Amino acid sequence: MRAALAPGVRLLRAVPRDSRYRGLTLVLTFLSYTSYHLSRKPISIVKSQLHPNCSALGPNPRNDSNSTTWCSWAPFDGDNYNELFGALDNAFLVAYAIGMFISGIFGERLPLRYYLSGGMVLSGLFTALFGLGYFWDIHALWYFIIVQVCNGLVQTTGWPSVVACVGNWFGKGKRGLIMGIWNSHTSVGNILGSLIAGIWVTSAWGLSFIVPGIIIAAMGIICFFFLVEYPEDVDCNPPLHHVITSNEDPLGLSRQSSVDHSTSTKEPAEEPEAISFLGALRIPGVVEFSLCLLFAKLVSYTFLYWLPLYIVNVAHFGAKEAGNLSTLFDAGGILGGIFAGLISDYTGGRATTCCVMLVVAAPMLFLYNHVGQNGIGTSIAMLIICGALVNGPYALITTAVSADLGTHESLKGNARALSTVTAIIDGTGSIGAALGPLLAGLISPTGWNNVFYMLIAADVLACLLLARVMVKEARGWCGPMARQRGY
Repeated sequence: MRAALAPGVRLLRAVPRDSRYRGLTLVLTFLSYTSYHLSRKPISIVKSQLHPNCSALGPNPRNDSNSTTWCSWAPFDGDNYNELFGALDNAFLVAYAIGMFISGIFGERLPLRYYLSGGMVLSGLFTALFGLGYFWDIHALWYFIIVQVCNGLVQTTGWPSVVACVGNWFGKGKRGLIMGIWNSHTSVGNILGSLIAGIWVTSAWGLSFIVPGIIIAAMGIICFFFLVEYPEDVDCNPPLHHVITSNEDPLGLSRQSSVDHSTSTKEPAEEPEAISFLGALRIPGVVEFSLCLLFAKLVSYTFLYWLPLYIVNVAHFGAKEAGNLSTLFDAGGILGGIFAGLISDYTGGRATTCCVMLVVAAPMLFLYNHVGQNGIGTSIAMLIICGALVNGPYALITTAVSADLGTHESLKGNARALSTVTAIIDGTGSIGAALGPLLAGLISPTGWNNVFYMLIAADVLACLLLARVMVKEARGWCGPMARQRGY
């Protein structure tokens, strides 16, 4: 007698074919970008081990000098170690910012699966090469700088690729909720990267890079074998390409039948040309949100690269404990991204949601610096709150806002504008991501208070840059028929 069909198989068969492939696409792109951030995080964990407090470890066992930096890793054993750490961060982030503006061009002209998979394998290689400097006993600054530059360039393959892939399957009908949940891959990657790097940071810090490098390279191979670029490749219905209306469901997926999909998407006789760079800049809101993201990402990436070292220096935790504690900031970022998406969906005010969170973030950053280390409970609470307020606007702008701007009515249904708009917004934000850690490295020798004043000023500037768009949203709410407005 045959057994009944397995419950899991029955469940899979009950899910429509299109939904199965859409789910696969979301999972693969989520895991892909999780691995990108997972491979970026180790440098912030290892910093405290490259220049630790040697006096706390006892007398110098070498007996060849009275140096208090005998346990540091040259060339980071000098008094200028913070500046050198800033140079490492800047090498990666400047290369990333420059590469982001041109990455979309290559992505549009190469098979997406090859482009993403190749970039992930190369990212794994360069991440591992940084860690191999430990086992090869390399102490030349130029080696680590070159590896960081190369890694920054190849990591630009990630964001345009995953956004384009999700766009191919879900069209432009993305809403804040689903994008807020999907964008949690950033924080999940940071958390996993911190935990994995923390395992070996005090024993063999080279493995803190090599293991994440292996993970992202393996994920790239998985994407090569399983990623489906277009619905038509597996005989699925292509998505609707139009601006979202209130008649659609909260996940941004149309309620129309598959027949509606086919008739709506197959009407155009020829593919429209990709929008130009200047044409994308003329879309109302692109410049404002791009500049806002520059300052918002400056704050976020300063925490990404410097928070563990700050916790070590101020709260006097060990390197591993500081790395684990810093994951709470990213956990807060997950909550902040989802919360920002939900609120902006409900109110129709993307800019207003960002401004409110940025305004509240400024005093929270001040409080964290002054009272956040008074106890473990206070530190945990403040890290989660600051993570939510800092990363919420960042997550909303890079996902839902980019989708909104990429579907502006002035584009007349051009489905090829989204990648260009995304590249402009995230590329501009990446400039801030490069400036933040660099400024932190230059300012931190004068005191951590000054670093936090810099972060607070950046938050305020980010809010002010959205003032015009926020006023436009407010006028829409005051009208006789309040509705969700395009930017």
